[in-house]
Amino acid sequence: MATLNVFPKRPPHPTAAQSETAIEACLVIQRRGVENGKQPFAAVLVASDNETILLSHSNIDHVNHAESCLARLAARHYSQAFLWQCTLYTTWEPCAMCTATCYWANIGRIMYAASEEQLMQLTDRGNEENMTLALPCRKVIECGQKDVEILGPLTGLDQKVIRESAEYWRKQT
Repeated sequence: MATLNVFPKRPPHPTAAQSETAIEACLVIQRRGVENGKQPFAAVLVASDNETILLSHSNIDHVNHAESCLARLAARHYSQAFLWQCTLYTTWEPCAMCTATCYWANIGRIMYAASEEQLMQLTDRGNEENMTLALPCRKVIECGQKDVEILGPLTGLDQKVIRESAEYWRKQT
């Protein structure tokens, strides 16, 4: 499907250091969530300067995921034009629901550390705590009309997220 470019051009890609800082911010939120009995998923919304963290969220439960909750919150606080300039960072590749929510919120860029395929390898197929869909976020965006930019997995940062999440998933099996 052809994409429409009705919003301003996105800012330049963040540097590796900026991406690492944003993923580390996600990991801080993720750790806090795990300490409080939540699954290891977290997201932050970064402004067009690629440095200012505007919002953060962790998973609430199996239907209120970090990314979709953050996208809904962002849509309440910021205009669509503003959000098109922002980047949503997340520890794990967003599922179809979360990707679609980011699409509707008009977040212009999504960056994730580790892929859904890596998550399925970590949690194992059929894990009732994480019924991962085999539907990459890029496929969801391809079905839309907006040119949402997807970057990930982030080499090196993916392994850090996997290591930090592995302990939680070992306890679930």
